[in-house]
Amino acid sequence: MDLETPTSPLPSPSTPPRMERACAKINLYLHVTGRRADGYHLLDSLAVFTDACDRLFLETLPPPEASGPRNISSDQPPFTLHLGGQFGRKLLNEGKAVAGNDNLVLKAARFLAEAAGQTGELPDNLALIAFRLEKDLPVASGIGGGSADAAAALRLLTACWDLKPELQVQVAPLLGADVPVCLLQRPTRMEGIGEQLSAAPALPPAMGMLLVNPGVAVATPAIFKALAAGGGPAARAPLVLPSQGWQSVEGLAGWLQTHTTNDLEGPAIAQAPVIQDVLTILRQLPEIRLARMSGSGATCFALLESPQAAQRARTALASHPQAASWWHWAGGMTSLPHKTGPQA
Repeated sequence: MDLETPTSPLPSPSTPPRMERACAKINLYLHVTGRRADGYHLLDSLAVFTDACDRLFLETLPPPEASGPRNISSDQPPFTLHLGGQFGRKLLNEGKAVAGNDNLVLKAARFLAEAAGQTGELPDNLALIAFRLEKDLPVASGIGGGSADAAAALRLLTACWDLKPELQVQVAPLLGADVPVCLLQRPTRMEGIGEQLSAAPALPPAMGMLLVNPGVAVATPAIFKALAAGGGPAARAPLVLPSQGWQSVEGLAGWLQTHTTNDLEGPAIAQAPVIQDVLTILRQLPEIRLARMSGSGATCFALLESPQAAQRARTALASHPQAASWWHWAGGMTSLPHKTGPQA
């Protein structure tokens, strides 16, 4: 495995690079519904995906001369990873880039290769694979960035190796609870520990979203521990989503406000009070329909009637001195099909 800066030279590729977007996953609501005997928490959540994303590129490189067959289990597996983008460079500069088997992109590649080898689908003459991750989403921020990156790696390699799509679906849960929904990358209701997925009801077609991250890290295990210490989530009846969906952002926001919450928001604010500052400022911005924390934090989101309205709210946000150091993004929801073909 190789982690390098964006300026490190790459060997000449043998094929044009492929690219996949790893879109930010936003939990419009998140209910903790129980806990399994093995310690995993049971959840109910409605996940959507925005155009805010990391981008993962894949190039196949000619193997070194006389190198012989590539062995996935060897000390020199045929995968490299180069980090770029705002947060990729930050990780490298701070010496926090996750290397080796713990990196989710490389872990996804290794797991899929091993699964494909067991089914006999892995190509005999395995080319060297060079990944380049443009990491533009905040790290450990409640929007599924690492899981989305892993899912993008699965989609890229499935196309590159011409694998059956079912194989990536089998591998995804082995990489983390959020990877299966990130593999779909479309509005989805998540239940169980994240493995029970069902299509979301219809959402407003032109919904806009503003994302804000104050630059603090929150530890998800500590959030769940604090939730349990406070007596756990309130008992509630099973949630029934409207079968016809929502025709307007105002209707969606009203339904979310009335029927749902994020059970992790309170414990996260106790750990990182700046999250409350973000929410307070968001709720004061023009045209905001709903403001809430996503996942276990610290990223917060605001729903608006359109991407244009989200851009206007982002402009207003920039006038707040406290927001000067915060990461923020404004735009729409992802609706594009997966793109794994050659990129210019």
